[in-house]
Amino acid sequence: MRRTKHALLLLLFVPSLAWGQDSGIDPAALDGRDGRNLALDQFFPVPKLKVAETNLEQAKFPVIDAHTHFRYRLRSSPEQLDDFVAVMNKQQIAICVSLDGRLGDEFDEHAAYLWTKYPNRFLIYANIDWQGDGDPEKPETWDCQRPDFGRRMSLALADVKKKGASGLKIFKQFGLGYKDADGSLLKIDDPRWDPIWQACGELGLPVIMHTADPVAFFDPIDETNERWEELHRHPDWHFPSDKFPSREALLAARNRVIARHPQTTFIGAHFANNSEDLTTVAQWLEEYPNLYIEPASRISELGRQPYTSRAFFVKHADRILFGTDGPWPELRLTYYWRFLETYDEYIPYSEKPFPPQGFWRIYGIGLPDDVLKKVYYENACKLIPHAQEKLNHWRKAVEQAVPAE
Repeated sequence: MRRTKHALLLLLFVPSLAWGQDSGIDPAALDGRDGRNLALDQFFPVPKLKVAETNLEQAKFPVIDAHTHFRYRLRSSPEQLDDFVAVMNKQQIAICVSLDGRLGDEFDEHAAYLWTKYPNRFLIYANIDWQGDGDPEKPETWDCQRPDFGRRMSLALADVKKKGASGLKIFKQFGLGYKDADGSLLKIDDPRWDPIWQACGELGLPVIMHTADPVAFFDPIDETNERWEELHRHPDWHFPSDKFPSREALLAARNRVIARHPQTTFIGAHFANNSEDLTTVAQWLEEYPNLYIEPASRISELGRQPYTSRAFFVKHADRILFGTDGPWPELRLTYYWRFLETYDEYIPYSEKPFPPQGFWRIYGIGLPDDVLKKVYYENACKLIPHAQEKLNHWRKAVEQAVPAE
């Protein structure tokens, strides 16, 4: 009886279940008005809190955004690039790190897109092509199955470093999508990839890794999942235990790689993909001195635990870079500044009317200036090749553009 009641409540709150294309149910029947039940995607609560709002027009200090995707988000559009550089200028974002460089001719193409007009505003990371010329449906034909794959990728990384690459980005498909010859998922800590991590250490290229995903994406999609609505819209973001490794196993494999290569700098994307558990992230930072983190697309989690987050940022200020996962609309960028710089309460974390990562708002953590500087640009300048020189160029350009008083 209890399970039936839950199923009924879910039906009432989920429009696609309640009135799918063939259900014949009028959506207005679940609009929440005049005593009617409310469908989840019709719920747009307007907060009635009267609290202080700090409308920041730009970051307090220069920013190096260490996590952006200009190939995938702007699709090589010159017009969109010009528009976002204007946003960068307004928001005091000195440099963006595009993580979509790839290798070979594709790196050259992306470099031409970003550096022809804006040579000092962008850094570029390379990517590993695990498939190569192999058949997508036959992983046994993929390039990564060849015995000399690690050595050849090391040489390719050395080549793109000469072209100006500043690091290597590993996407989450590594562990969750890319297949081995037997059809199983590639293992993150497979010794076959050690030459790649070793080469990055020798070349001075940091490795930013997106491993696993939020906790909710590995939980059952049921009435207890706090990100049910998001997963209902994106069922392909769900990683059920009967088809994928556990989240804990993926993160443990990543950590074994970090431990095996102490001379290589690793950046755990999205707060090491464990922003729901900062105690564990702190333990990782203590255990692995070559691990750094950044908060791209995770202020939604960090901002709902403001006391814990503030203490974490202050204690580990030397190990945190800044990142957004953008380029995003300008309004979303201002939410990052408000989260980090103010004590504002109940801040949206996205400009979208329907929150993309959970039905909550966030709170500012009011970081002191010395911490902000480290997070915004100082740590990136220490870790990322060419960051300091391009920041110096940006500062000089800003100074020349402002008339002396």
